[in-house]
Amino acid sequence: MRIDAITIFPDFFQALDLSLLGKARDKSLLEFHAHDLRDFTHDKHRTVDDSPYGGGAGMLMKPEPWGDALDSLLGAEGFHDDTVVIFTSPAGEVFKQSMAHELADVKRIIFACGRYEGIDQRVVEYARTRANVRMVSIGDYVLNGGEVAAIVMVEAIARLIPGVIGNAESLIEESHTDGLLEYPSYTKPASWRGLDVPEVLTSGNHAAIAKWRKDQQIERTKAVRPDLLGE
Repeated sequence: MRIDAITIFPDFFQALDLSLLGKARDKSLLEFHAHDLRDFTHDKHRTVDDSPYGGGAGMLMKPEPWGDALDSLLGAEGFHDDTVVIFTSPAGEVFKQSMAHELADVKRIIFACGRYEGIDQRVVEYARTRANVRMVSIGDYVLNGGEVAAIVMVEAIARLIPGVIGNAESLIEESHTDGLLEYPSYTKPASWRGLDVPEVLTSGNHAAIAKWRKDQQIERTKAVRPDLLGE
């Protein structure tokens, strides 16, 4: 998979050189490139924003550098059905594990990381003529820019690519994989500061352990995220 990010702060994405994602890049399982939007401006001040039509607080990102950046990555003409352009936006659909699985099968993803009050809407409309487009939010809150949201999504997506996670079985029992939160986990020692591991986990009874874990998933989900159960 190839992932690109268009941003005015490309250094944000140095975090992707760390841990498993850095190893995935070294193994050529994942290709990532961050592109500075200011490289696609044509004035001496490298301007990427201007005041919005109709008034209002803040500044809006101009369409010209975005159009040139997208053309540079996609080529001058044609529609790329194997590419998804993601605009990080609090006005978008909420990112979930199911979306991460969908996007893990995509050949190429381009993240458009807005700043200020966002990106001129015509950029979104133009992008739809060049590739598949999704506007995506990582939650019901507002960030200063889209870079952090893009990094969150890259990590969630990339770890689903075969070979990135050493033990693929660990992906099966994670939170949200089956619509429930993950059960609590324990390791050695069996007793720590007066707190003991539940006896069932040391019993060797795999059927009882499986039942306990499922019960814990349901109870934790009811307590923390009842919305996942439709309650």
